[in-house]
Amino acid sequence: MRRYTIKQLFTKKKAIMIMLTGALVITPIQQILPFGSNHYMNIADAATNSSSLVAIGENIISSGVVRKEYTFKTTRSSKAVSTGVHVLEIDLSNPYISLQALSGTEGQVGKRTTVMDMSKNTGAIAAINGDVFVMKNEGASLGSQIVKGSLVVSPSLLKGMYAFGVTTDKKPSIDMYTFEGNVTSSTGQSFALSGINQSTYSSDVTGEAYSHSNKLYIYTSAWGGAQRPINSGTTPTEVLVVDNVVKEIVQNGSITSTIPSNGYVLRGHKDAAQFLVTNMTVGSTVEANYNLVSQTTKQKVDPAKFEMMVSGHTLLVENGKASSFSRDITGVSGSSYTSRTAIGYSADGKKVYMVTSEKSGSNSGLSLKELQTVLVSLGVNKAVNLDGGGSTTMVERKLGYSSLSLAHATQESSLRSVANGIGVFTSAPKGSLNGLIVTGGNSILIGQSINFSALGYDNYYNPISADVSWSSLNSKGSFSGNTFTATSAGTVSVKATSGSVSALKELQVVGGDQIKSLVASGGVGTLSAGASLPVTLKATLKNGDTHQVDGNYLKWDFVGFSGTFKDGTITVKSVNANTKTGYAIASYDGFTTMIPFSNEQSVSTVENFNAVGYSITNQVLPVDVTKGSAKLVAGSTSDSADKALQISYDFTAGTGTKASYAKLGEAGRTLSSNLTALAFDVNGDGSNNWLRAEIIDSSGQLHYVDIAKSVNWTGWKNIKVNVDTSAMKGSIKLRRIYMISLDSSKAGLATSGQIAVDNIMQYTKTANSSENSNTVVKLFIDKKQATVNGKSTLLDVAPILKGDYTYLPLRFVTEQLGATLQYDNKTKVVKVFNGSTMLQMTLGKKEYVLNGVRYESDVAPFETNGRTLIPVRLFSEKLGYKVTYNHTERSVTIQ
Repeated sequence: MRRYTIKQLFTKKKAIMIMLTGALVITPIQQILPFGSNHYMNIADAATNSSSLVAIGENIISSGVVRKEYTFKTTRSSKAVSTGVHVLEIDLSNPYISLQALSGTEGQVGKRTTVMDMSKNTGAIAAINGDVFVMKNEGASLGSQIVKGSLVVSPSLLKGMYAFGVTTDKKPSIDMYTFEGNVTSSTGQSFALSGINQSTYSSDVTGEAYSHSNKLYIYTSAWGGAQRPINSGTTPTEVLVVDNVVKEIVQNGSITSTIPSNGYVLRGHKDAAQFLVTNMTVGSTVEANYNLVSQTTKQKVDPAKFEMMVSGHTLLVENGKASSFSRDITGVSGSSYTSRTAIGYSADGKKVYMVTSEKSGSNSGLSLKELQTVLVSLGVNKAVNLDGGGSTTMVERKLGYSSLSLAHATQESSLRSVANGIGVFTSAPKGSLNGLIVTGGNSILIGQSINFSALGYDNYYNPISADVSWSSLNSKGSFSGNTFTATSAGTVSVKATSGSVSALKELQVVGGDQIKSLVASGGVGTLSAGASLPVTLKATLKNGDTHQVDGNYLKWDFVGFSGTFKDGTITVKSVNANTKTGYAIASYDGFTTMIPFSNEQSVSTVENFNAVGYSITNQVLPVDVTKGSAKLVAGSTSDSADKALQISYDFTAGTGTKASYAKLGEAGRTLSSNLTALAFDVNGDGSNNWLRAEIIDSSGQLHYVDIAKSVNWTGWKNIKVNVDTSAMKGSIKLRRIYMISLDSSKAGLATSGQIAVDNIMQYTKTANSSENSNTVVKLFIDKKQATVNGKSTLLDVAPILKGDYTYLPLRFVTEQLGATLQYDNKTKVVKVFNGSTMLQMTLGKKEYVLNGVRYESDVAPFETNGRTLIPVRLFSEKLGYKVTYNHTERSVTIQ
């Protein structure tokens, strides 16, 4: 048995925490049940023979550390599924690389925090979450934990709990351990020591009861829990020991003094408490002895021989093959498909594999059996399961970067605070510049500018600063400092140079032929002098990339009125006589979109909250940390009888995105299908938080309205926001209004408060279809004779039948039906405006653009005898006209 002085035992104030089931909800100690028997051989969802692990790519993090990306593909219930697998491959033979256990807030046991914060606080260059933990307790370890040779948490009496460790000579191991130790007083009497810095748990070892009943424990300055511990079901007697000397004794109570780094508290219950009272007095000496015992070799293990150790759950892989499960996997949802974390090592012990898989987006997650398949495919020789689900996290310092980022999405919307993690560290010296990584956008529009930066890395692949000069290898624009301004479409090679080191990055300057759609939000504008309409534009390319478009770089034309565009707003200067519908046309390199303006509008009340016939309920996100309420209150205005909707919120606890919602009944409030804007009276609280509304359409799709990006005022304020309904299907309803914070720790944001909303109004505008909406035009194939409302007229060119398609003279039909026609003889581009629709065609091309979206027709318009002929189906379907065929008389009627 190894003997330690108190100074040797507890020189490290900061401890690393271990967890048992982050997904497992445990009640107070009296109700905790055992975890089950020793070995579990099979589960029902064994990975199929069709499973495969496909390599996607890899990136260097530092010398000796590589992150590799894979996709695991398999079939479940005859359905093909896949999930992302992320691997940190660590070369332990690299002299600069080491692994270390990470702990909670301030490095203490019993103070959970995120893996990101643990890594930032310790200087780790990469990390994963650690072991499972009891959600209802402090979140302290239930297994072995060693930090630089010091055992800061002892293993619990639980079967099949494997731990991962690295020895001081950098050899990895995975084994099961038990704890043995004793405390000896100056009287020569000893009592068995049950553990160090442990939360409560229920043992599954025969003959053992609740963890802290009739037991003796040591708690050091590494313990950060509010109690020692919570949910113990016992009243302790505690003794404070400093430098092996008793300083204070409290019977049937707790020591309130701060535990110094060279001291600890002995906590005893029942027989253990009696031992403390009988054998210790203030000023007497105490000696503590302990060691670990390997359950594989049955030999005593000296913690000082380990650089680090973090406990895990069940064994997953042994000797390069999937092992039987050493614990019941029910508590970690073993047969379910969820995010997973594991750690293992190669047969030669030189490489450690830190592995996560995600369940987010299209990633389906893994069962434990599938995780075994993944680990074996990676060549892992031995591996243990760590915490999964919402706890699964991997962070990394990307090549060239000095800051950390998430390696992949987590299962929840925010990072979960966990008990511990395993970090990767480098001690490499500063080297010389070895390479550059150019960062910046991948594509921009003509006339726009983009800033680039270059990140340097040295010969150890660690970040290093570099003075960089910029140039482009193609004449598509020019640099001013690190800012590139595009002048023409095409591919640009951006070059960063620092001394003899250089790097290239391709930049695509988008041409009009690459645009799939150019969509303007803002709805229908008001056609009156002085009226303004805020407009945002988004371009979607044929490859799926999207760009927010600065309208200042576009060419603007106005039909039916004169106007200007400046800094995101269209302003009407004057309106042409008798114009009921006007059009603002935005063009980018020949590609156009249109915003209609109408002199017809109406305003109606959606809700004033004075006669509500539905329930208003509050919902919060995330549910475990956010508090809030939603209710009707009277007296918010000068009229004491007037009611308003009050939304309160408390974002004090937790991290990440938090929101407090007011849900307007189960169905929501019905809005007009011609909705163009909403107005709200808002009583602000000056919190600078984000106020939003949620609209749901008939397909169940959610659409978001930003009422105020920052509630930076107090008192009542009327806010009108334009609503783009172009992507909304069928009937639409206002479902929820809510306050949201993406990061409540950000300076200037209030963590709690309340706002009120009243008098929700909707604006609806309808662009006039045409003055001649009742006009009926009848034409005959191969004949120049036609009728308009029954009166004969003569055409310049006759409609024709070409193949299976009928073509009509465009100008004649549009003029008779009241549509507006524009034709550019140079570009051969035709634009037709009808109501809120613009159809753009190019002679001889099948591609056409409808309201800023590119499509392709079966046939193309063409020109004959100086007149444009258009396929009648394209004309009717896209411009909203009704077309009737009479095959007997070979006529076409349009109205």
